[in-house]
Amino acid sequence: MLLGLLDENAHKFGVAVHAYVLMSNHFHLLATPDTEEGLPQMMQAVGRRYVRYFNDSQARSGTLWEGRYRSTVIETERYLLACMVYIDLNPVRAGLVKDAGDYPWSSYGCYVGTRVDRLVTPHPLYWTLGNTPFAREAAYAELVRAGTTREQQEALTRSALSGWALGSESFVADLQKRTERRLVKNQPGRPVRALT
Repeated sequence: MLLGLLDENAHKFGVAVHAYVLMSNHFHLLATPDTEEGLPQMMQAVGRRYVRYFNDSQARSGTLWEGRYRSTVIETERYLLACMVYIDLNPVRAGLVKDAGDYPWSSYGCYVGTRVDRLVTPHPLYWTLGNTPFAREAAYAELVRAGTTREQQEALTRSALSGWALGSESFVADLQKRTERRLVKNQPGRPVRALT
């Protein structure tokens, strides 16, 4: 049901879902919205309908989520493939399966050619992994087998939980020029005063 709602609303609100994993108490998405409003509208629509469905099917009432969803912006060239791998390895890190291919509720099968998944829209960076479908599938399987570095994993987790933008200093600085929203955590302590 959740995958169907994600698929329906991703198309409705113009959101390309590049990777996902559904866990027992949360889910992760890697997505690119066409508009600024697309992702919030999709998440709101999915949340409303899924909570209603779940409550009805379980004869319960009340909220299901712990709060508003969290989102962040990542630098594509530096973190997109690592983020895909991070997402597809979530069930392995949680000890649910030994191999990402053993978990049916993720985008992994789509990227290694074992399953067609209407929800997934491969990012252009995925296409650079090889000139043929077989080459791309083998390259992605190898990326997942190799996993993420501890630094990548910590950076992706920290960014997802905090909402701070993830990328190089120049990426974040360029992004900051386009929005009034603060994109990085302030340094601790009092601001340094300029001497005159």
